[in-house]
Amino acid sequence: MSDIRIVIAGAAGRMGQAVLREAGKVSGVKIVAGLEAPDNAHQGKDLGQIVGTHDVGARLESDQLAALAKCDAVIDFSRPQVSLALADLSAQARIVHVIGTTGFADADETRIKAAARHATIVKSGNMSLGVNLLAGLVELAAHALGSSFDIEILEMHHHNKADAPSGTALLLGQAAARGREAQLSELRLKPHDGITGPRPPGPIGFASLRGGSVVGDHTVFLAGDGERIELIHRAEDRAIFAKGALKAALWGQGKGPGLFDMQDVLGLRRRG
Repeated sequence: MSDIRIVIAGAAGRMGQAVLREAGKVSGVKIVAGLEAPDNAHQGKDLGQIVGTHDVGARLESDQLAALAKCDAVIDFSRPQVSLALADLSAQARIVHVIGTTGFADADETRIKAAARHATIVKSGNMSLGVNLLAGLVELAAHALGSSFDIEILEMHHHNKADAPSGTALLLGQAAARGREAQLSELRLKPHDGITGPRPPGPIGFASLRGGSVVGDHTVFLAGDGERIELIHRAEDRAIFAKGALKAALWGQGKGPGLFDMQDVLGLRRRG
């Protein structure tokens, strides 16, 4: 069986480089190109030079259409507008599109769903096994405890992160909302700021911290009268997200079109 040919979008960024490093440790995959904007300082370089290793025989490019024409899957940690364009192209090419980008608007989500009618799209605010296990626990706890326990989600990331709350925090919020058999849009609580009055029962709150080089810390608080549960995940290395993204790209081979997430990839989807 031939190797799965993969393009890395955002290849010169932190996550793109992490995917490239991990790909060299995974059998059955071959990186065939990296994508960045035309004015990126690394354009034309072998991807190995970008991460300080030996040449890998694949270069950084800017032509999305040409890159996707020679691959079976694209792993995408870029920006929302880039991801949307890649989703459209992936639909045309009928390939796997793994989206780790966060910060999408509602209209963007609709466009991705439309692309998933023809492409196999795996989209997640976090690709790590640990976070997706945490999401399953949050869903279970929210279902078991009910609205008598307040849910607050605290996240902290490095000072360069552009969006808040993080995609992972929203993923955990969606898990909590599923546990309460509702949509997050129905339960999301506005940020606590100023004179807000008593906290209403039922909604899910978020708080975001930014500073230093924090890879990603997430704590879900379930606070009841006289007791509190804290579920915590701390990411110490971006390699955990890269490993998950590569696993998703391999999992998607041979699947039909559709919009999936890491719960599907890891077989963690709650049944019943």
